[in-house]
Amino acid sequence: MSVIPLVFTSGWASGINAYAVVLLLGVFGATGVSDEVPAALQRTDVLIVAGVLFLCEAIADKIPYVDSVWDTAHTVIRPVAGAVIAALLAGESGSLPELAAGAIGGSTALMSHLVKAGTRMAVNTSPEPFSNVAMSIAEDLGVAGVVTFAIFNPVAAAVIAALLLVLGIVTVVFLASRIRRFLRRRAQRREEKRLAGTGAPWPPG
Repeated sequence: MSVIPLVFTSGWASGINAYAVVLLLGVFGATGVSDEVPAALQRTDVLIVAGVLFLCEAIADKIPYVDSVWDTAHTVIRPVAGAVIAALLAGESGSLPELAAGAIGGSTALMSHLVKAGTRMAVNTSPEPFSNVAMSIAEDLGVAGVVTFAIFNPVAAAVIAALLLVLGIVTVVFLASRIRRFLRRRAQRREEKRLAGTGAPWPPG
C-alpha cells in the first residue's frame, strides 16, 4: 500500500504538534504496534527528547500570548519536522520517493501550522484564558486520535486530516478580523516597550 496517506496525516499533525507525532510514532514502532515506523523514530534518545519537548509545548501552548510566541518560533521547526518524518516513512516503505514525501509532509505541516497559529491569534483576543486551554487540549487530543487511527487505517485518517485542514483554513478566514486585532495589539505593546526603553514620551491616544 502507498505510504502517501500516512505521510499526509503525519504532515498535518506535525504542523500542530510535531513532538507528539514523533513520540506517538516512535512508541508505536518500539512496542511493535506498527511495522511502518522508521527505526530512527524508535531510538530511546529520540523518544526522550520528543517527550521532554512535548511537555514543554503542552505547558507553553496553554498560556495566552506565550502560545503565539511558541508558534512563531516553530514556524520553521514544524514544517521541517513534517518533511523529515514523511521522508523517513517513505524510506521505510519504499513506495514513494523520499523527496516527494518530504515535499508533501512539509507543505502540509506548514499549512496546518499556519492554521493553528492564526486560530491562536484570534483566541488570544479574548480576555479569558480558558479558551486557550480548551483549544490546546482539543488539538492534543485531535493529533493523538488521528495519528493513532492512521496506524490502523491510513486512508480514512488522511481523509479526516484533510477535512480538518480545510475546516481550519475556513475558520482562519472567518476569524481574520480578530487576527488583525491581535497583530495590532502586539505591535502596540512592542512600540510601548521600545518607547519605555528609550525614555521617549508615548504618542497621544
